[in-house]
Parts: sequence; C-alpha cells; structure tokens
Amino acid sequence: MFRLSMDGEVARLTLDRPEARNAIPAAGWAELARLLVEAADARILILSGASGVFCAGADLSDFPALNKDDSARARFREDMRLALDGLRNLAGPTVALIEGPCYGAGVALAMACDIRIAAESASFAITPAKIGISYPQEDVLRLVELVGPGQAARLLFTASSIDGAEAARIGLVELHSIDEGELVAAILANDQDSLIVLKRAIVRAGEGLRSDPEQDARFDALIGGDQMARRLEALRRK
Repeated sequence: MFRLSMDGEVARLTLDRPEARNAIPAAGWAELARLLVEAADARILILSGASGVFCAGADLSDFPALNKDDSARARFREDMRLALDGLRNLAGPTVALIEGPCYGAGVALAMACDIRIAAESASFAITPAKIGISYPQEDVLRLVELVGPGQAARLLFTASSIDGAEAARIGLVELHSIDEGELVAAILANDQDSLIVLKRAIVRAGEGLRSDPEQDARFDALIGGDQMARRLEALRRK
C-alpha cells in the first residue's frame, strides 16, 4: 500500500495502490506507522500518491466486516490514529504533494503534514456523511484549525468536492500549482536542528501555548551552538 524510498536526506512516501485509486485498507494504517518509524531521521518527508491520484480515502470494502465487529472497529480507529499522529509528530518537516482525488481519509493524511501543495488536477472532498459515518475528532480538529468552523461545516455537511484553487482560498492547502522542488530545496538549505525546533514551536502554538520552558531552552542552545557561528561566518563571506 505504501512505498518508502530515500533520496539522500529526503524520504519519499508514496501511496501505491493504483488499482484502488490508492484507497487505504484497514491493515494499511499499521503499515504506515511502521514506515514512519523508518523515516524518522530524514530531514524532510514528501508524501504523494502513485498514478496521478493522491488517495480515494479509506477502502470501503473493509466496512461490512467492521460493521459487525466491535473490536475490529476499535482497532481500525486506533491504528489510523497512531499512523496519523506518527506523521504529525515526525521531528522534521513534512510536505503532501496532492494530485488528483484526495478524499476522506486521504484529506486526514494530508492534514497531518506540515505543508500541502495542490496540483492543478487536485480535488478534495470529506464524505463520511454520504455513507452514514463520522470523522475522527482529531481530524475534525485539524480541519477546523486549517479552515475555520464555517468552512469545516461546509465540507463535512455537504460532502461536496472542491478544486485545488478553492482549497487554497479557504486554507486547506498552503500552495496551489507550484513546483515542489523549489520548496524542498528552500527547506533543505536551512539548518536541520533549527527546523526541528521551529516545527515544535508551531505545534505548541497550535496547542494554544504562549510560552514553553523547553522551547526557551532550545532557543538558547541554538544561539549558543556551533552551527549558528558557522552559518553566520558563511553569510559574512557571501
């Protein structure tokens, strides 16, 4: 279902089940969680879908069995949460490159990344109401944080599809129809430890924390570190 490859310091994680439009089976979430552990040391992780499709969502063929098995439903929800939290909690930056359909659980996967880029072909829909189910609370929270409660209600209540330009307008994606190579190069040009501390600061800010002693300590340590001195000297020479 997922394919992990390393390109230097860049981890590339690809949803690779084109025969099912990269729909994620229930067993795929545990696989994703394991691969994220392998990618933990990458400087940046790029998430994309094979064959011009990001993800059609959860594999609905699993749902009849889930309907009849309490423990399987709980395991499905917990495995999905573990994988999405694992993606969200990677120390380094993560970027979702979204081509074609990005629906349901695919939107949750993209929202767990730090930055989302929508190609011209991208389309988005969150469709649990169409089949009479809900959306995990953690993913609703991320949606509301990105687009606000009104737009979240629009997407969830109507289950309607929007294109990449509209997704960018409401804040579901940060960038629309750009070359991701430029973004990745800009990120990789910066100091890895700095990026890790800055990402942690963004996460803490999203949790409503105005200050954090651990962030203060990391702030001080970076200013006192050798890397800053080397980078300042390199800038001076330029």
